[in-house]
Amino acid sequence: MPHLSIVDKLAILADAAKYDASCASSGAQRRNSSGTRGIGSTEGMGICHSYAPDGRCISLLKVLLTNYCQYDCLYCVNRVSSNVRRARFGARELAKLTLDFYKRNYIEGLFLSSGIIRNPDYTMQEMVEVARILREEHEFQGYIHLKTIPDAAPELLEAAGRYADRLSINVELPSRASLGELAPEKDASRIRKAMAAVRLKLDEKKERSRHRNPRAMQATGQSTQMIIGADASDDRKILTTSASLYAGYKLRRVYYSAFSPTPHPSSKLPPQAPPLRREHRLYQADWLLRFYGFELDEIIAGGDDGMLDLDIDPKLAWALKHRERFPIDVNRAARAELLRVPGLGTRGANAIVKARRLGALRLDDIARLTTSVAKVRPFIVARGWHPTRTIESAGLRAQLARPPAQRELFA
Repeated sequence: MPHLSIVDKLAILADAAKYDASCASSGAQRRNSSGTRGIGSTEGMGICHSYAPDGRCISLLKVLLTNYCQYDCLYCVNRVSSNVRRARFGARELAKLTLDFYKRNYIEGLFLSSGIIRNPDYTMQEMVEVARILREEHEFQGYIHLKTIPDAAPELLEAAGRYADRLSINVELPSRASLGELAPEKDASRIRKAMAAVRLKLDEKKERSRHRNPRAMQATGQSTQMIIGADASDDRKILTTSASLYAGYKLRRVYYSAFSPTPHPSSKLPPQAPPLRREHRLYQADWLLRFYGFELDEIIAGGDDGMLDLDIDPKLAWALKHRERFPIDVNRAARAELLRVPGLGTRGANAIVKARRLGALRLDDIARLTTSVAKVRPFIVARGWHPTRTIESAGLRAQLARPPAQRELFA
């Protein structure tokens, strides 16, 4: 194999990592190296690779340790049967690269995944070693996300949690049957067992938080990713799987990644990628499940045959099928009712609840408290505003739906 420069390796392994969506840094422990001998921070601003829910931008070096892999997952461009250019970083080489990028203010953290080389334990040990070098030898205080390997030994997963802010274990596909068919070396039961082990350690960390232990789990949570459109799972199945994962393993986030056809694809895979709007609608539906008090059946009922409506967001789709519940009075409705108004988010609902204590709100007041009053207006009653006929209009959907626009996945 020809010798590859650092630049060559980075070009190959950063490009190979672009298919992994689960790199958001929300919930990371806020650390800063000010006043220490170390370097790094999870709080600064830089190149935008990831946004936290509070608006913080965390720039990450998103890379694979290697794209060599013993597995033959049919949907993966790095599978063993794929004819792609291969590369591999050494642990110290990648740690140095991360530090060099940080010192140049290119990044504020590292997202590290890998193909499986030799065996899962060896691969996981190499990934942990990168994080150990950064944390212990260089006192790096920036953000680290490690993509863990389910088949690795429990002590290696625990070691990963001592150095990383976030761990993730991909369930890969919504259906166990699909995983068995498209990724024969992976086992859904082992994946969930590994997720359960991480959750147990996170629970132990919470119980012992008063007693600082440098060898205890430092990660703040775990996440996972599902590939959308590689199998026949409908949106109901996908969201049912997500709800189960949130409840069973206390995940911070489930990420949805639209299947992207690879060179020399298997006949078991669809010839085309699903519309990216499907991925977007799933994220919106996920948000409704987690933060807006919606039940899964309510969300799915907004579409047809187990699929979300691609043309409008799932909250608007639900509202248009339940017009009898609108309009609601913004001066009297409970917060939970306000959260069901299309175009009204958690911040807008909270602002309305707070502002109406000072007096009855008019439509102009709502416009100042929200970012999309045109979408909100047909579904609310305010002082001097009673749109009773608007909510019954047959043309309301067309009025509120934006013309669809497909974007490139990797522009």
